[in-house]
Amino acid sequence: MPDFRIQIERLTDRPERFDFEVAAEWWTARAEDGEDDSVRAEAPFRFALDASRVSEDVVIEGDFGGSVGLECSRCGKRYPHMLREPYRLVLEPLGGRAPDPEGEQGLAENGVCLGEDLEVGSYRGAVVGLDDFFGEVIALAMPLQPLCAEDCPGLCAHCGARQDAGCACEDEKVESPFSALAGLKAQLEAKEQG
Repeated sequence: MPDFRIQIERLTDRPERFDFEVAAEWWTARAEDGEDDSVRAEAPFRFALDASRVSEDVVIEGDFGGSVGLECSRCGKRYPHMLREPYRLVLEPLGGRAPDPEGEQGLAENGVCLGEDLEVGSYRGAVVGLDDFFGEVIALAMPLQPLCAEDCPGLCAHCGARQDAGCACEDEKVESPFSALAGLKAQLEAKEQG
């Protein structure tokens, strides 16, 4: 398990630089704990951030990069996809508020309780761990509909073969899937009239 920890008491109002790199196995371990296991990390993830304090709040800004293997939503082919995303997180001291059970677990494990919008949260203690935060940042950077190429032709509607590999159906007329319903409608109309 990588050590994504920052000591709060050492931070000042001047941003301090932190660089973290984690092997692809980190994402695989997270996938076994409930993350999407269809996404395979293909290269280390690199997180660069500046952390500072503004009064009692902790401000974390940076970006991450890495490569994952995804499955194209049009043709089903696996392809490498580069991820690069900026992020910002402002943590305030927890104070007297009682977090929900998930937030309490995050505080116990990492000293951090993330907010719903992932840009704000709370911390408790002298050290915060960013493992869960980085996992969320990566998950949010994943495309909703991964495409191996913007002009990916997808699959043949008739035979199901990838169209970029070619199929023998190019010259055949493919009937509408609703043509069977049109035939049933015609039969019903003939029965009603006859």
